[in-house]
Amino acid sequence: MKAAIGKFLGYLQIVRNASPHTLRSYRADLEQFREYLSPPEGQEIPLQEIDHRMIREFLGHLHDRHLQKRSMARKLASLRSFFKHCTREGLVRDNPARLVATPKLPIRIPAVLSAEDMNAFLDQMACARPARRSKYGKEVGLLLERDRAILEMLYASGLRVSELTGLDLSDVDRKEQMLRVVGKGNKERIVPYGSKAETALEAYEPIRAGLLRKAGSRGQAQAVFLNRDGRRLGVRSVGRIVKKYVRLVNVNWEMHPHSLRHAFATHLLADGADLRAIQELLGHASLSTTQRYTHASIRQLMEVYDKAHPRA
Repeated sequence: MKAAIGKFLGYLQIVRNASPHTLRSYRADLEQFREYLSPPEGQEIPLQEIDHRMIREFLGHLHDRHLQKRSMARKLASLRSFFKHCTREGLVRDNPARLVATPKLPIRIPAVLSAEDMNAFLDQMACARPARRSKYGKEVGLLLERDRAILEMLYASGLRVSELTGLDLSDVDRKEQMLRVVGKGNKERIVPYGSKAETALEAYEPIRAGLLRKAGSRGQAQAVFLNRDGRRLGVRSVGRIVKKYVRLVNVNWEMHPHSLRHAFATHLLADGADLRAIQELLGHASLSTTQRYTHASIRQLMEVYDKAHPRA
């Protein structure tokens, strides 16, 4: 099985052009299954002898360890893809993972800020200028324009954080206010952004130029969003930026970068945007993923009804 896993990961990398994150996830899931079947003191079970009962027992083992159903479903999907590849390559006769039912997953309804709260938060960012000697003063004072451009762009276009940090200057059409975004599976899509985000990008331009001058030859001039060393900003840094401004604006929200993507979709839907159009803007492969936002909109509508109707 170890050799088969290596060939499968090579296929994903070379043929399917899978991202490093996807490769790490598949490797971790498949190695965990292999180690479950073949403990260190035992002998590895031949690939051809693995059947659906072993996979069910593996999922039962994960359930006993209190693993969430969503994680169990992902591991089962990894096994299905792996054995499907093994079937095509003639390593096994049938795909045993096909006979194992996917755990029933609860519908997760994302918590979303109202349009008024989101607008107020972004507007207050412009005033989030703490004293230079405070904990966040130096960083915020230097990079406020960059940080506001990041948050405005996340909300304006509904980007994933990895899509935002992966933006190059060649991906941004400033005249038409459009972005060329490379999403999951290296699929490209075109996404518009609004005037507020364009204004924030303009304010960030001189900051970005200064960061590149300071970095010299070490700078990454093609990247849109840079860190203080003039190199491409990382995904984790964007998470820290969002939390930093939530604290500075003095609100008690449980907010993270994906919250702005949720808000983007929910507010478009609430204002009458077509669900298929939202699916295209978000880069969702399946419409069922986008339909989560209909539940969020209905929940917000019921909250308004309960507060406003005299006989609710």
